[in-house]
Amino acid sequence: MVFASYSFLGGAQGETKTVKVQFALGVNNPSSEGFVDGFEANTINFPTINLGIQYMFASKMGAKLDLGYNRFGNTDNSLDFKTNYTRINGQFVYDLSGFISFLGRIGAFAHAGPGISIVKPLGNYGDNKTSYLNGMGGLEFHYGISDKLSIYLDTSYVLGFGKEFSPLSNGFGSFNGNLLTVTIGASISLSGCYYCRD
Repeated sequence: MVFASYSFLGGAQGETKTVKVQFALGVNNPSSEGFVDGFEANTINFPTINLGIQYMFASKMGAKLDLGYNRFGNTDNSLDFKTNYTRINGQFVYDLSGFISFLGRIGAFAHAGPGISIVKPLGNYGDNKTSYLNGMGGLEFHYGISDKLSIYLDTSYVLGFGKEFSPLSNGFGSFNGNLLTVTIGASISLSGCYYCRD
């Protein structure tokens, strides 16, 4: 499977006000506890698409608003279904790169924050939409290819705060559980040097 992703990063050496726009592509794994009896999703599902805008308001700290789109479908032993899972999160970002500065062009960032999950089953279960609050956390590793380009790996976990639902009143095909995502991307700096240190 081929992953392609891009993110745009702005900021020169010594700057703390850095704007970044991110795009990433990867896979997801929904928790089995989030489904009603008779429904089970594949362990690995494609695609996961993440889009975000990040603002570093200090040399090590920042915030970002991001959107994630995920699709998952049934295993061979489950009732047939496909589900679109969309999330919107506001997250705090912390630059951990100082802890691994001896690795040169490799940087690390932690991110976490609240959001909302929007679930839309497809096909026969299309009317069984649901939404609920979530909390998301993750870790990114970036490798600088040049002054303007880096690639990164992001692993994130979305913890759902959805209530248990009744299949009879709320419908089959819904999902109210947790989601693990793994994405790979590329980052392009809009100004300055992405991996330069203050």
